Amino acid sequence: MSFMTQQQDPLDDRPAGVEPPQRRERRHGRAALALLLPLLLGAWMVWDGSQTSRPPAPSAAQSFAGPATLAPVPAPVPSVKPLPASPPVRIKIPIIGVDAPVTPLGIDANGQLATPDDKNRNLAGWYQGGVTPGQLGTALLDGHVDTWGGPAVFYNLGSLRKGHQVQLLRKDGRTAVFAVDAVEVYAKDQFPSDKVYHAAPDAEIRLITCGGAYTRAGGYNGNLVVYAHLIATR
Repeated sequence: MSFMTQQQDPLDDRPAGVEPPQRRERRHGRAALALLLPLLLGAWMVWDGSQTSRPPAPSAAQSFAGPATLAPVPAPVPSVKPLPASPPVRIKIPIIGVDAPVTPLGIDANGQLATPDDKNRNLAGWYQGGVTPGQLGTALLDGHVDTWGGPAVFYNLGSLRKGHQVQLLRKDGRTAVFAVDAVEVYAKDQFPSDKVYHAAPDAEIRLITCGGAYTRAGGYNGNLVVYAHLIATR
């Protein structure tokens, strides 16, 4: 009389102690997965700032006057008649490949401009408490530079140069076209609210995202701001 070991399949006529091929495949599969998980995790973590990859940073030449200044800058002489109010529905920045929907945003619990849902990397936000793009004044838009999923809608803002165009498509079917005046980066504890948010005497926009150095503990230590003024409507 023979006794089955706990590991032996009662329908398996191979000698006890010889592992079935299916079990070997499952065991080897688990081992392969265990080896693969750290690699997958490493790829997933590449955009958390711990790696060497960083979003583009503007040069001093793209600021208003060399090094970033904190005082409001005189607006260019208006050459295009501003548009009436109409919410933006899409933003396009052809030179850096941005083509994204725009969602309305408010103020968060900390009294700061809210950010779009970080589950959608291709989504920009517009502060609906202010003017609309193309309207007289300063319209505010923001977006993530990156998320855990990878580069986000405003990842390449730092590579914009003076004169590059930003297009805002509006709910009324009109498009407001802006030219970049400057790109500047500020430490978060020195963010020049008066300069960024002041009511412009013409139609302007500000594109805001994270910037500066990155640490795991604190994230990005600054903000990147693109200044642009209206140059055309269609």
